[in-house]
Amino acid sequence: MSSDDGVATAEIVDEKEAARRAFAEDFGLFWEAAGSPRMEGRILGYLLIMDAPYISSADLASVLNASAGSVSTTTRRLVEGGWVRRHAIPGDRSHYFRMENDVWGGWLAGERRFLEKQRDLMERGLELGFTDGDARQRLINGRDYMTWVISYHRKMLVDWEAAKAERDGTPTP
Repeated sequence: MSSDDGVATAEIVDEKEAARRAFAEDFGLFWEAAGSPRMEGRILGYLLIMDAPYISSADLASVLNASAGSVSTTTRRLVEGGWVRRHAIPGDRSHYFRMENDVWGGWLAGERRFLEKQRDLMERGLELGFTDGDARQRLINGRDYMTWVISYHRKMLVDWEAAKAERDGTPTP
């Protein structure tokens, strides 16, 4: 972009928006260091601290300087993982996204669904009738570990709700 006098100009962004975008970049690097795609982290970082209740995929692409395809692919994965929710505006065909206020508790519940599927897969392996001691033991340990972790997730969600209630000075749900 250039001005009438030929001098290159950048998009004008206020300090708060510049800080929001920098946070999104830092969150993306953190997310990537943990083994996930950087674009997921950039989108999550931006959604975490944006002021608006939701944002369009086109606006996400613009503020993150990303392609529409990358934003589309990434938001689809984030919705499937329970990190982001779709938001519909009647009569508007654009895709909008938002993040729940307690995305972390929601993630914990989503992770439990993943663990349940993994437990069921271990059970299916056992039903195949593998009699080799090591294979059978690995499947039993996998199934029982998933069952144990799932039960702990339920306790963690209850404990998390109690911690939020105590922090906020509200009755425990």
